[in-house]
Amino acid sequence: MKRQRYQAETKAVRGAANLEKKNGPLATPIYQTSTFEVTDNEEELRATHTDHFYTRYGNPTNTVAEQTIAALEGVDAALTFASGMGAITTTLMALLKSGDHIVAQRDIYGGVSKFLSQWLPKMGIETTFVDTTEYEQHERAIRPNTKLLYLESPTNPTLRVVDLKLVAAVAKRHNILSMIDSTFGTPVNQHPAEFGIDLVMHSGTKYLGGHTDLICGVVAGRQELTKKIWETRTTLGNCMDPHASWMLVRGLKTLAVRVARQNENALRVAGFLAENAKVRKVHYPFLKSHAQHGLAREQMKGGGGMVSFEVEGSGDEARRVSEAMRLFTLAPSLGGVESLVSIPVLTSHAMVPAAERAKMGVTEQLIRLSVGIESAEDLIGDLERALEAVAARQKVEVG
Repeated sequence: MKRQRYQAETKAVRGAANLEKKNGPLATPIYQTSTFEVTDNEEELRATHTDHFYTRYGNPTNTVAEQTIAALEGVDAALTFASGMGAITTTLMALLKSGDHIVAQRDIYGGVSKFLSQWLPKMGIETTFVDTTEYEQHERAIRPNTKLLYLESPTNPTLRVVDLKLVAAVAKRHNILSMIDSTFGTPVNQHPAEFGIDLVMHSGTKYLGGHTDLICGVVAGRQELTKKIWETRTTLGNCMDPHASWMLVRGLKTLAVRVARQNENALRVAGFLAENAKVRKVHYPFLKSHAQHGLAREQMKGGGGMVSFEVEGSGDEARRVSEAMRLFTLAPSLGGVESLVSIPVLTSHAMVPAAERAKMGVTEQLIRLSVGIESAEDLIGDLERALEAVAARQKVEVG
């Protein structure tokens, strides 16, 4: 019988479920155990590579989360980790060795930029950073010892969109792996594997969990690659706790409906900001003014819940605007049901040298919004009041 192909909304809720199985628990149980009992030593040997051996190796609750994400991404397998950075660092250490070389976009999360530029060189692994949408630079930077092309799309925090089909073709032409941080894209809005990307990473802390109450990371891709990464994960011990996995599974069930609302809200917020005289520039992929608007519409189902914008004035004005908001909570991170605001030069990209931030377009005037599922009218009203309050203060100070 032909296997039924389900949409993202169904996969998020039922992606790991055996629909033929009856009389079991509807909610995923939490296997809150560090180890598993066996009847004899032969069984213990057989169990080593399963999720019924030792939780550092695997756990049935973790397996449900991993299978759901693999279904959402349309790939063979997925692995969960204790954090998004843990997913990235473990994957790179699993697939690279001393003497290898990486080509990476310039526009990536600050923590990854730091790992590539400061930590991997200690292990004899070098990285060349290239301009994100200058694809000829990607190809020219590839060397005989290049093993991996590292991507992020949409990018944090300027929301540039990368041509996934094009860069996947570059990687395949040179027989190197491609890996993308798809956190901002989510498995609802884009499927990088469909364009030929080998490994898809998410900071599950964000949209996958969706409620700002757990830390986790995910890598999804072909079985032969995830097996290598699994072996490294068991050695480094960077596994996810079963209770956190249960929370991730619960969050995934509402992923599609949350992201749909965040897509709608963010587009309306971006539209409001684009018309506001106190705003210099707005970054949002589904705005017609966005440099890669056409590409975004081609490879994404929605523009996502992230919006960034530059205010008129100085970095002080940006800080004041962020502090004047009430519904947008001043806090790092993103992707939850509640709206957040942050200043990238003080948070996500604080660890990146100022000269490198300038190349990325991350200015002191840039404000990043994570748009939640509240009323769009209320969120726009909050932004309007904050911008007006800061503008009024400027007039008083000048006067």
